[in-house]
Formats: sequence, C-alpha cells, structure tokens
Amino acid sequence: MNPVPARSLRRCSWAESDPLLRGYHDEEWGVPEHDGSRLWEKLMLDGFQAGLSWITILRKREAFRRAFTNFDPEKVARFGEADVARLLEDPGIVRSRAKIEATISGARAFLSMKQSGDDFSTFVWDFVGGQPFQNIGPVLAKTPLSEQVSRALKERGFKFVGPVIVYAWMQATGMVNDHASGCFRRTIIRNLGRP
Repeated sequence: MNPVPARSLRRCSWAESDPLLRGYHDEEWGVPEHDGSRLWEKLMLDGFQAGLSWITILRKREAFRRAFTNFDPEKVARFGEADVARLLEDPGIVRSRAKIEATISGARAFLSMKQSGDDFSTFVWDFVGGQPFQNIGPVLAKTPLSEQVSRALKERGFKFVGPVIVYAWMQATGMVNDHASGCFRRTIIRNLGRP
C-alpha cells in the first residue's frame, strides 16, 4: 500500500503555509511531553516567541539550542553578564535582553523547584490531571486553565509566562489536544494521551 502524500493530508490550517511548519505539526506539535527539561526548553522558546511568529522561532531553534547549551537548566542557570552580552551578539537567536534574562532566571526557577522536591513535569501535568485535555470547543488564545498555570509559574519565578504563552506551550507539549477536528493528527494525538 502506498502512503498518503504529506501534502494531501488535512492539517490544522496554521501548519499549511510552510514545509517547516508542516513537519513540526506532523511530528511534534501536541505530542505529550513528560521530560521536565524538554518541557522547560519548550516553555523558554514560547517565551522567546512573544510578539513574533512561531515560524521565526522554529527557524532559529537549533541556534537557540547551541546558544543555551542545549537548554541544560544546570548550565543555563550559571550564565552571567558575559553570557548575556554574548547572546545579545548572536544573530542566530532573538536578541532580546529581557527574554535572555528570563531564560536564565527560568533555569534557576526550574532548579529551585527541583531542589525543593518539585518535579517540573509532574507539577505542570497535575494541572490537567496527568492526561491531555481533549479540547472539543473553539481554540482560544488563553483559557482559565492557562491563566491558572501562568500564575503558578510566575509564583515560582518564571517570566514571559503569560496565559497566552502558556496556552501555546500547553498545546505544543500535548497537555491540550487542539488539533482541528478534521486534522489527521487529532486522533493520533488523542491515542498517545491514553493511559
């Protein structure tokens, strides 16, 4: 049997305009992520997206990984002013002092949680009862749940984690299944989230 050509599959409309977006949508977006460090990386990248399009961040993702030592929180937490200056000169990433400093403080917040016995993955997945929420309503920019998660993250020292950013992150990491009803990935992602 011949596989269906990728371009003929029905996808979420936002993923149709660019091959990189299609690949991200088809392979990664919405897949439940339970690794705490990968969840943190994706949250930091969503923070860098603020005011920009996701395709901009996606195109720069490998440069971000190089610049932030593969998003190792222990290494990033040790970054100082010289590292901030270096990152502000790096044309491969978004050169925003506030976002760079938020990533460094985010690494410290992540480690602070770990040191106090809070596993980041367990902490965030507890907001959805440990299982992806299957959204059957309209896709919103933020929800009461993302507002709750945003407040909890801010209380722990995270920055650039407003409810819109947090909701985009929850969609990307599979805490919420927001694939469109006609999208070929919706059922696949739903099945990945089953115990």
